[in-house]
Amino acid sequence: MPNYQLEYQEKLKTPKDAVSSIVSGQTIVYGIGSAQPPALLKAISNRVREDGVTDLEMFSFLSTEVAYKSVISPDLCTDIQSSSWFVSRSDRGLVKFGLNYFIPSYLHQIPRLCTEFMKVDVALAMVSPMDSSGFFSLGIGNDYISTAARSAKILLLEVNKHMPRVFGDSCIHISEVDAVLENHLLLPEIAYGKVKPEDDVVGKLIADLIPNGATLQLGIGNLPNAVGRALVNHKDIGIHTELMTPTMIDLIKCGVINGQKKNLHPRKHIFTTASGTHSMYEFMDNNPSFESYPASYVCSPKVISLNDKMVAVNAVLEFDLLGQCNAEFLDGSQWSGTGGQLDFVRGAFDSKGGIGILTCHSSAKGATVSRIVPRFKEGTPVTVPRADVQFLATEYGVVDVKGKSTKDRALGIISLAHPNFRDQLMAEAEQMALF
Repeated sequence: MPNYQLEYQEKLKTPKDAVSSIVSGQTIVYGIGSAQPPALLKAISNRVREDGVTDLEMFSFLSTEVAYKSVISPDLCTDIQSSSWFVSRSDRGLVKFGLNYFIPSYLHQIPRLCTEFMKVDVALAMVSPMDSSGFFSLGIGNDYISTAARSAKILLLEVNKHMPRVFGDSCIHISEVDAVLENHLLLPEIAYGKVKPEDDVVGKLIADLIPNGATLQLGIGNLPNAVGRALVNHKDIGIHTELMTPTMIDLIKCGVINGQKKNLHPRKHIFTTASGTHSMYEFMDNNPSFESYPASYVCSPKVISLNDKMVAVNAVLEFDLLGQCNAEFLDGSQWSGTGGQLDFVRGAFDSKGGIGILTCHSSAKGATVSRIVPRFKEGTPVTVPRADVQFLATEYGVVDVKGKSTKDRALGIISLAHPNFRDQLMAEAEQMALF
């Protein structure tokens, strides 16, 4: 019988020793958001500062304060070139001023980028403790790191007893690992903005579109969460989602979500990353109903479409009279990223009985700024092209623009705008020859 515990002890290192194999000029990929390994990242930043290691390229997604206090610290930008597949609060300023770089990407393609478009020298991941068979679980952070881990020359793991053990294709075996260290810190909790009265209005409007027995994806943000809150009287909802959230956990606990009607992975809650509360992580731990798979699978439009009655709900920053949606660019700079939004819009539309819904508040800054604009400002990227958009929603209603003429979709979109801006939008639409 293999002695996995002996192998574990042989590979157990201090943070400094674990990163001692990292040398100048290497490419490093580390995990997403709340699954980023703080001790390993701190040790790498120390190695750069103290040992003269330089010319590192580091890649991640949704950087947190953990990364900002270590490898993406502004004072290290000459020695570490950092790039992100999804910009967060922690690195927006760095991206804006050229100290960090954004890589436009669809989430389902990022694992492939890690194997075919770059050579990964080192992969870093946070994992749950090893089980008796020698396996660690990637827990709340599968996404691209499971693929990068197996394509990297060196794999370093940070073991954290607070990382939930999750099933599915989420395991790394001790035999695949070069070094492990232990660092048992509570995982970061997600912080949502203050709930606004119009959130629940939007949530109810969208929930009315979702049939019993649907399979659901909810994006990040207050409005998708509001949709979840409005589903408390639904039945037999399933989950196939990029992001597992506390709202979904609440619906599982009250029996609304059970996955019994799913035709793909019935009775299983499918996700690729998760972010929430400590109680949520405890509920997920060793719970066989949760299964995590790489983003190349979960976020693949082809796979998504295999779920009958697939409903995708995602928040955007603004949309224009053509029906284009921007979910990632604000005030002239990168605010977030494409993530899996377009993946799920396309997958849901191709699903039998499925729909994609994109939503935002009609206005901002006390109704002085419209989130529905005639045209996007020059340089603004389109997250969801107009030909892909189906349902659009604000607190003023829901419209289906799929298959509609430019005139009909413009009229429908204007009906979603705050009344303060409708006359102006009508005039702009006429100038754009939409009427």
